Amino acid sequence: MGCDRAHAQRAGGKITDMKLTDSWIEAKGAQSVLKMFEQAGYKAYFVGGCVRNAILGYSVTDIDIATDATPNQTMLLADQAGLKAIPTGIGHGTVTLVAQGQPYQVTTFRKDITTDGRHAQVQFSKDIVADAQRRDFTMNALYADAAGYVIDPLSGLDDLMAGHVHFIDDARARIGEDFLRILRYFRFSAYYANPSHGFDPDALSAISDHLEGLSSLSKERIGAEMRKLLGAPDPAPSIAAMRAVGALTHILPGSDDNGLAILIHLEGAHGIRPEAVRRLAYIGGQNVQLALRLSNAEAKRLDLLREHMGTSLQPGELGYRFGKDLSHSILLLRAVQFETALDDQDLVKADVGSAATFPIKGKDILKQYSGEALGKKLHELETRWITSEFKLSRSDLLP
Repeated sequence: MGCDRAHAQRAGGKITDMKLTDSWIEAKGAQSVLKMFEQAGYKAYFVGGCVRNAILGYSVTDIDIATDATPNQTMLLADQAGLKAIPTGIGHGTVTLVAQGQPYQVTTFRKDITTDGRHAQVQFSKDIVADAQRRDFTMNALYADAAGYVIDPLSGLDDLMAGHVHFIDDARARIGEDFLRILRYFRFSAYYANPSHGFDPDALSAISDHLEGLSSLSKERIGAEMRKLLGAPDPAPSIAAMRAVGALTHILPGSDDNGLAILIHLEGAHGIRPEAVRRLAYIGGQNVQLALRLSNAEAKRLDLLREHMGTSLQPGELGYRFGKDLSHSILLLRAVQFETALDDQDLVKADVGSAATFPIKGKDILKQYSGEALGKKLHELETRWITSEFKLSRSDLLP
């Protein structure tokens, strides 16, 4: 462990006194992977999101490891150690190792040789600083050794703790390497920035100058970033900043985020969880399903929300027809659209409707009705039952 810290210091990585003690660091799988490299004379560190989130006390799902071993060396070591190795992106230096049932994405230290805004040609490196400098934001260029000590080559720790989202070195250069970083900047600002700081003017200027680069990105990549952004606890400031620099219109022509902050406030006030498609339904836009490559299920949900936020179906009927979650979303959207208060009792009525089961089936009135008349009678009875707020029983409804 001490050797790792000494190597990081010699290589330019600034060792800090911060020590992470999260369970995922101390897990047998994680320790066995790092020990495998160390025993073979290589260096390996946890890196990126897992370190960043652990520092902030956020949950960690994906665990990335950076090493000075080449991908082929990693594959050989894994074979010798009896670990499953998957060459997930071996051309770019990435191998996924599975230890104790947990996947670890292991990537060789690298630096970019050429980039085109979408892809990079990389060269493997032995230098942790060079590896850090090719990343997007300073808060993502944080590493941790096997003992949990944080290594900070580019002073990203200060930015993380202060809630500053800063591009590494020159924002224009970082964006030119991968235009998706435009959207990542707004997403990371929504999750990690201190709103009182506002947005970095240099970053916004660089983004404004590179908006055409968004056209070169696949709709799938854009959609994935926008889902994550809109699912943040409060994406309203980031979405507003996107609008101000022209990024929002570039991605979603015809969208309008005015009132999004009110929607988010109402969500919090009524204890309703954040949901990306609900917020997308509010801001709208042209050809949203195509622009963001929504799944069929997402597109159906979006269409239902946008349709019924403008209808007069009562809360109970909304709950009965669409369920608790969707009906709550419709009531939220209506409140913002029509600038009215959201009554908790309406949410309760929707809950009652979502739990209600119509007590009449077609076979109950087959003797009296058939064909089209049967359908009309069922509809009539169902309407009476809904109007009664689901109080009428089977015996109340049947003649």
